[in-house]
Amino acid sequence: MAKSVIVGMSGGVDSSVAALLLKKQGYDVTGLYMLNWEETDGRGVCSADADYADVQRVCGALDIPFYSVNFAKQYLDRVFSYFLSEYRAGRTPNPDVLCNREIKFGPFRDYALSMNADYIATGHYCGIEHGDGRTRLLKAKDAGKDQTYFLNQVYERQLERVLFPLAGLTKSEVRKLAEDNGLSTAEKKDSTGICFIGERNFRKFLQEYLPAQSGKILTLDGETVGEHIGLMYYTIGQRKGLDLGGKRGEEGRWFVVKKDLERNVLYVSHGDETPLYSKACRASGLNWIGYMPSQSFECAAKFRYRQPEQSVKVTLDDSGALVEFYEPQRAVTEGQYAVFYDSEACLGGGVIESVIY
Repeated sequence: MAKSVIVGMSGGVDSSVAALLLKKQGYDVTGLYMLNWEETDGRGVCSADADYADVQRVCGALDIPFYSVNFAKQYLDRVFSYFLSEYRAGRTPNPDVLCNREIKFGPFRDYALSMNADYIATGHYCGIEHGDGRTRLLKAKDAGKDQTYFLNQVYERQLERVLFPLAGLTKSEVRKLAEDNGLSTAEKKDSTGICFIGERNFRKFLQEYLPAQSGKILTLDGETVGEHIGLMYYTIGQRKGLDLGGKRGEEGRWFVVKKDLERNVLYVSHGDETPLYSKACRASGLNWIGYMPSQSFECAAKFRYRQPEQSVKVTLDDSGALVEFYEPQRAVTEGQYAVFYDSEACLGGGVIESVIY
């Protein structure tokens, strides 16, 4: 009897091809669409109906059953509330990381397994390895699409009975498979917005939930050069949207270097990027996947998605970890994640609590 697998279907090409591959491999495949964001009061444009229609078309083409499940309340309670609280605190959160642990590999996984599935699967670009009682999270073949960064907070136990069919494929190969097999999502563009909320005017969206408080924009030596529209709309290293053009001529660019929440001040620098470079950071909420760290060890790390891996030394203590950089790092940001790697696997990670200059 064929093993059963429930595939998390988003309406995109990646999950479509994940379902295709698993069916070709002989699994008994079912598609499950997750509705995690509901527009009930006219905020923005919701793409859920269009995405579900794509799921229906793909599952019809593959001749597999499909269902939908609503996790909107869980998303609001576990992910979106955190997202807002981090912005209130002047930090820059990454909701996609929390969404994986708290939704996709939380309620979704539990729901799928309650349907007596042997496995669950998603269209993530990463690999997985089970053995010796441990589960390792492996990098994808396509380094440009590797999504292990976003899975660094998923608990190891949540990765049991999980399949990642796209581990050995590049994005172009995935699209070609979709096209060759007549899947309607073959040319559908990748989603780049907030996890499950989608692409929209971010400032306008955030204003619906957090009232903005304008304040001064200062240089590090105290000169007032402008006014910001609310600290939550800016991130460390940001160059665009500061409206400071011409303040000091055309040579060099302005960029954000610091936020002072207590005084509601945004600090910027012109031309000189030195203030953006740090030597270490502190991380908390550490999560390890298939790895037992010693108190002090060396590895590679990323501090944002798509960043090349950087050599670091990690020292654990009661409050988390001190992560020391062998080369100064630009724009390491509180609220984002320090994610640790060896040559082929993601070891886990933690949220960046403070940056040491």
